[in-house]
Amino acid sequence: MRILIAEDDAVLADAVTRSLRLSGYAVDWVQTGPEAESAIEANEFDLLILDIGLPKKSGLEVLKRLRARQSHIPVLILTGLDGVNDRVKGLDAGADDYLAKPFDLAELEARVRALARRGMSGGPTLINHGALAYDQVGRVARLNGGAVDLSARELSLLEIFLQRAGRLVSKDQLVNHLCEWGEEVSANAIEVYVHRLRRKLEPGGVKIVTVRGLGYSLEKPEAR
Repeated sequence: MRILIAEDDAVLADAVTRSLRLSGYAVDWVQTGPEAESAIEANEFDLLILDIGLPKKSGLEVLKRLRARQSHIPVLILTGLDGVNDRVKGLDAGADDYLAKPFDLAELEARVRALARRGMSGGPTLINHGALAYDQVGRVARLNGGAVDLSARELSLLEIFLQRAGRLVSKDQLVNHLCEWGEEVSANAIEVYVHRLRRKLEPGGVKIVTVRGLGYSLEKPEAR
């Protein structure tokens, strides 16, 4: 899962970025409204954490323009404005959630997980895919009831495939959702990550198929 943070407070942004990266997310950071708009136009993000009081263009303006362009990226607002009218304005502009400063990082991460669940499957905590069960809150995968030992990158890959089960996922899409700015990941590296994940899932009959020259697809489980 790739997250964009639009926050002009460098200390706060650094703390949030470090916390989310430790949880296995790819995180990029911008400091102004125009930079946030440019980043979203040029890259694929799964979530935008947006400060309302951005320089040059407010977060509220950025949000309204995103929704006017039919962008459906989930947006979590961070702001020091905690009045009822402020929350209403943010939600009416198209925000999916609202968190007032100061906040606890644990609560922020819980809200990020909740928004990720909505994006993956409409909200349920547990996703079942054949013999595979994925807990979106704990970010734990189980195969035939036993825990699967996955690295942070393998876990992120699994989330991407579960979001698009039965559909083709190109290598470019995987790079866009897995990697931050300045992080170089080659096509060969993607192949290695997919191979490792495939090897751990196949004992349970969960198959990631290679579509030569195009990408990969997580096969839908057979109906029982």
